[in-house]
Amino acid sequence: MAGICDGRVAIVTGAARGLGRAHALELARQGAAVVVNDVGAELDGTGGSLGPAQQVVGEIEVAGGRAVVNGDDVADWAGAERLVHQAIEAFGGLDVVVNNAGVVRDRMFVSSEEQEWDAVLRVHLKGHVAVSRHAAAWWRDRAKAGEPVDARIVNTSSGAGILGSVGQSAYSAAKAGIATLTLVQATELGRYGITANALAPSARTRMTETVFADAMAAPDVPEAFDAMAPGNVSPLVAWLASAASAHVTGQMFEVEGGKVSIAEGWHHGPVVDRGARWNPVDLGPVIDELLTKARPADPVYGAR
Repeated sequence: MAGICDGRVAIVTGAARGLGRAHALELARQGAAVVVNDVGAELDGTGGSLGPAQQVVGEIEVAGGRAVVNGDDVADWAGAERLVHQAIEAFGGLDVVVNNAGVVRDRMFVSSEEQEWDAVLRVHLKGHVAVSRHAAAWWRDRAKAGEPVDARIVNTSSGAGILGSVGQSAYSAAKAGIATLTLVQATELGRYGITANALAPSARTRMTETVFADAMAAPDVPEAFDAMAPGNVSPLVAWLASAASAHVTGQMFEVEGGKVSIAEGWHHGPVVDRGARWNPVDLGPVIDELLTKARPADPVYGAR
């Protein structure tokens, strides 16, 4: 296989199904050697099997590509380190980390439980942190040794992480953390030849096809464009993983069907400076004035 990622080595987490599977297959089509990471758990995080990840490896190998399976837990610090080292040992290096693994515990905020928050934040946010941290340390050491580094971190946030989503407070908070993490990674790691970008994809996965069943449904006409197919997101992942994207970092890309856009982040807005400490009773009219000048936020997903 040859393509825009020819000769590069990529890790894709949560790569047995859905978006991760599509990313792994596309990266392989574009010439990358891929470590297909997945614990094989159910959507709620229970259970585990390497079978689904091994199937993806098999598909890549049948098509002439190179891939290995990895079953480490990305949110386990030592497991994430083993994952990074496996890529280096199997393929002689590492160029790309695509953080995709996640679980859901959807519930209205007032009904959410501690263990649900712990599970979602652990897999989504800590899982992104742990794998990227060990990869970045290896890349930094290469850069400090004078070796050329052209590395990529591709994180998976969500529209829920940008705008919020009713019934998904833990998921939204984790994905918002990933969005901000990406900004810090891009700023800190650029000196070592590492870029960091994030995706807010809209596609049919195990997480979305139950919550947004109507919106995620496949078209009734077989030959019609399936805008919600997860593979529509993967070409951008492959481009971000390639050498061609070296000038792009710290961005949040929204992807749906054939649409690609850049989400605009928080900006400093209108301001009133009294030049002295405020009296609380004076702040009401000031806040009202600022609200009339500020750009209103887009509505939370699911809000009525």
